[in-house]
Amino acid sequence: MATLHIKNIGEFFTGDLARPQLPVKSLLIADKRIAAFDPPADTKADAVLDAGNSAVMPGLVDGHVHPVFGEWTPTQDTIGWIGNYVHGGTTTMISASELHVPGLDYGNLTPDLVTSLAVVTASTTGRVRWSGAKVHAGTVILVPGMNESHFDRLRDAGAILAKYLFFPLAQNKDEALRYNAWARERGIRMKVHTGGVSRSGLSQVCGYDILSWLQPDIAAHISGGPIPMSDDDLDKVIDRTDFALEICSSGNYGSTQRAVRRLKDRGTLSRLTLGTDTPGGTGVIPRGMLRQLCFICSICDVTPAEAIAIATGNTARAHGLDVGILAVGKPADIVICGPVEGSAGTSVADAIAHGDLPGIAYVLIDGEIIVSGRSRQTPPPQRKYFFSCCDAHAGAFQAS
Repeated sequence: MATLHIKNIGEFFTGDLARPQLPVKSLLIADKRIAAFDPPADTKADAVLDAGNSAVMPGLVDGHVHPVFGEWTPTQDTIGWIGNYVHGGTTTMISASELHVPGLDYGNLTPDLVTSLAVVTASTTGRVRWSGAKVHAGTVILVPGMNESHFDRLRDAGAILAKYLFFPLAQNKDEALRYNAWARERGIRMKVHTGGVSRSGLSQVCGYDILSWLQPDIAAHISGGPIPMSDDDLDKVIDRTDFALEICSSGNYGSTQRAVRRLKDRGTLSRLTLGTDTPGGTGVIPRGMLRQLCFICSICDVTPAEAIAIATGNTARAHGLDVGILAVGKPADIVICGPVEGSAGTSVADAIAHGDLPGIAYVLIDGEIIVSGRSRQTPPPQRKYFFSCCDAHAGAFQAS
């Protein structure tokens, strides 16, 4: 549909940490983007969606997923996981490397192999909108011996991220710094596995001493993925660096609370990003991003609007993406949700502050309705929603 008018908005979350909530009551979507806030009541549109005085927020941005090919993940032998994440409110996903390809020998990775794997994944999984989601695949696992031609191939394939995981950083400082420069010259951002070893048992331990000179664009799962760095290192990273810091649902709850509260106390929540670090040993978690924002809000003293902004605009900005913010001209990636029956909250903000999952009714990606009337991954919201379309063949329906 070309235009959609969303009316009767009760709460409006922008995804912008500087101004995370606005008194917007309606919005107009045209040509995949937000065209106007609070347009005139008589504005003509191809379809109208009555939000039932519920909340509108940006689609969640998962900054740390591990895709393989399409919607199949061998780590949990699951098909359709991306569509389930969309039903959990996640509209954009960013690969933190495609290391779970069956048969991949982590002990014998070569520059040509890792580059080719990233290019193939970018050209397959990253080429298609699986279940409507925006999946940024093709994140290379960096290894020694790469040259500029490898980074040229990654750029040409549309890669946006490269990751240090098995790379022996302590022994290859000069090479790593060259990689940083080559990648950034080509518009590719750098992420690094931090903390103790990963599920593979082969990743390098990475704490403050390495991060202080490596200066990545994003330090992955600083509170554990699954094992965190030491408390002392965590404090130093927060206090003495300024790159983006990621919290993942695969980590340590105590370290997460420590990190988020310290960032808030220092007034630097703008550095914080979220991801799930799934599919992986932690599992497949369709509501992973929702759980993340509920946790940092209810346990770590972050306001609901701030938590939503961290899970959307912050994470998108750290990865150089034009999503996660609801503003005129921005992509219309939207979640419409409300408190569920039995929740302690009478609003989405109240529910999230209490740690309650909201019930999702609609998910839109580029203005297209992907989840309609009821998510299969959350309980239904209490309020009723009404959708009507001017196309007589499309009909009209009511969702509750």
